[in-house]
Amino acid sequence: MKKNILKKVQGLLDTYPHRTFKPKEMARKLGVTKAEYQDFRDLIKQAAREGKIAKHRGNNFGATNQTTMAEGELHVKTQGYGFLITEDGEEDVFISQRNMGTALNKDIVLVQLYAQSRGKSHEGRVVEVVKRARQQMVGTYQKSRNYGHVVPDDIKMQRDIFVPEGMDLKAKSGHKVVVKLTFWEDERSNPEGEIVEVLGFPDDPGVDVMSVIKAFDLPTSFPQEVEEEAGAISEKIPAKEIARRLDLRDDICITIDPDDAKDFDDAVSLRQLKNGNWELGVHIADVSYYATPGTKLDREALRRGTSVYLVDQVVPMLPEKLSNHICSLRPEVDRLTFSCIMEVTPGGRVAGYKIAETVIHSKRRFTYEEVQTIIDGGGEDLPFTSEVKAMHKLSKIFIKKRAQLGSLDFNLPEVKVELDKEGVPIAIKKRERLDSHRLVEEFMLLANQTVTEHVTLKLGEKGRVPPFIFRIHEEPTHEKIEDFRKYVKTFGRPLDPGKQVTAKLLGAYLKSLKGEPEEAVVQKLMLRSMMKAKYSIDNCGHFGLGFKHYTHFTSPIRRYPDLEVHRLLKEYLLPYDFKDVTAEKKRISQIAQISSDRELVALEAERESIKLKKVEFMQRHLGSEFDGVISGVVAFGIFVELCDLLVEGLVHISDLEDDYYMHDEKNHQLIGQTNQHTYRLGDTVRVKVVRVAVDERVIDFVLAAKNEEEKPEKKRLQGSPWRSSSKRTGR
Repeated sequence: MKKNILKKVQGLLDTYPHRTFKPKEMARKLGVTKAEYQDFRDLIKQAAREGKIAKHRGNNFGATNQTTMAEGELHVKTQGYGFLITEDGEEDVFISQRNMGTALNKDIVLVQLYAQSRGKSHEGRVVEVVKRARQQMVGTYQKSRNYGHVVPDDIKMQRDIFVPEGMDLKAKSGHKVVVKLTFWEDERSNPEGEIVEVLGFPDDPGVDVMSVIKAFDLPTSFPQEVEEEAGAISEKIPAKEIARRLDLRDDICITIDPDDAKDFDDAVSLRQLKNGNWELGVHIADVSYYATPGTKLDREALRRGTSVYLVDQVVPMLPEKLSNHICSLRPEVDRLTFSCIMEVTPGGRVAGYKIAETVIHSKRRFTYEEVQTIIDGGGEDLPFTSEVKAMHKLSKIFIKKRAQLGSLDFNLPEVKVELDKEGVPIAIKKRERLDSHRLVEEFMLLANQTVTEHVTLKLGEKGRVPPFIFRIHEEPTHEKIEDFRKYVKTFGRPLDPGKQVTAKLLGAYLKSLKGEPEEAVVQKLMLRSMMKAKYSIDNCGHFGLGFKHYTHFTSPIRRYPDLEVHRLLKEYLLPYDFKDVTAEKKRISQIAQISSDRELVALEAERESIKLKKVEFMQRHLGSEFDGVISGVVAFGIFVELCDLLVEGLVHISDLEDDYYMHDEKNHQLIGQTNQHTYRLGDTVRVKVVRVAVDERVIDFVLAAKNEEEKPEKKRLQGSPWRSSSKRTGR
């Protein structure tokens, strides 16, 4: 029946190839009754999704060809345009702002492709939103006499949301709210929505970070049934369980973590063997003993995928009873662990290993700073100093060995935002990367690599490898590498064009820039050129680390893939039966995809929460001057990152008053038309803070005058003259 109706629809559209029709108009022409209309309209939409007919602007439909349609995820840029990301992960189709329709960032959309011009990439327009990425968003409510509207915080959402009378949950003007989209079918009108939660005024304590939590749809609590399951777990370890495990309670196991850490999921031990080799133990909290598959606890952990570390709080993957108590490797208590114990030669080669369920009794909880004190020759009053020094010596061997393999060693500075009791930022400090950090990193990297090689090289049977979750990092595409070559050429530091680009070549290139002014900028450019690391059942190695075999094994309290890796390793302690391999691969592949997706959400949320506090901190520095580095060059100005605070802001092109500047996109610079002065990526400049907008997460700079007489400050409007709001006109 449906096929017959679809044929009639296609026949009608083919008869009028240059016309489009509304569904009701088609229904009248084809004799569709009122009772049949709903099914008819659904059929039309489904046919458009499948490319059998074309959907045009204003809910009109016409004839088309399947090859002119594409489906994928829409990635909207802050300037308003976007790209369709297809299954292979490439930005294949350009979508201009006017051709976005009612689609929002990360929606799954159906796009009609335009005819491709020679030498140019595809361009198209959204004809249908197949699946919304989110139905709710956070914004600021503004009340009028009979209705209100919400101005979204997300600058990629370029429409205000109309809130009809009675749908405002009694919100007041200026309130931060969560609004749910209820209707939006015509891009010529604003979307409609209803307020589902009032968060409070922006200045109320905690509202700013809660806005981030709600914007990324992060959970604020565990379901009651999950808490009940966790609450029923006994803290006492059964004697039978200890008896069946490898007992390492007499070994000197220690944890090394930040001073404010509450969950300790890894411990290390080191002792020298009689043959001169070292026995290095990496002992990981055995979360899989407590969180069993199929439980509500496990399902919730998978849904979350990862713990999220915001600027002032943690959104945990597991309830506190597990993450901070039962599974946390606290000092002076017995804890169940899953250990990778490696025999390592003085040259850093793994000569043998043992993967076993264990029980440990951590002898001490060290902070990174304490370990660094020992490394630097102090800490006479601290215990286990000889063990720590031996660990440091071994870690340096691993670092050197990885460098020889071609591991990329990015050393970009990070910041820590210090808050007072009310959540107000009082300081921004650079996080120093200590040798103690690298010590722990190297041991975890080796354990992750060793357990992966165990599965891929030892457990494989006739070329077959048991299903597994790998942490992969694919090689950068040729296009991205060529873009990187062009970037660095502008610095007068070209990447050797005659050599194939490998991690080893890039690592040597980074080493050659050590201590140079452009080092940080080039590192960021290289990172942008890299593919994103992700989880997969297909092992293609880790390009950045230079490892052929790699996974995540060391953080099951905060990452679901690690928890699943533990389960698989336990299962593979016995010979694997490949009979059900297809179903098992499908299950693990779903876990890998969910974990990769949740990781990206967590990273974005963490960055946004830090950015929020950075902008808030800069409010007290209006009028202050800072040294900075040009971190981005665009047609509407230059982005500058402050050297000490790592805070980024924009110098708009209209504020470069000494000349008319043109954007040289190829060489990433602005060039003065008259004086030929250039502002180039990586240049150092001194800037003055002239505007801070916390809601918009933006900071405006102007270039600081050398003295007040040379360049008087331009009188500015209440907001930046180039945008009524950055989200409206292209940041």
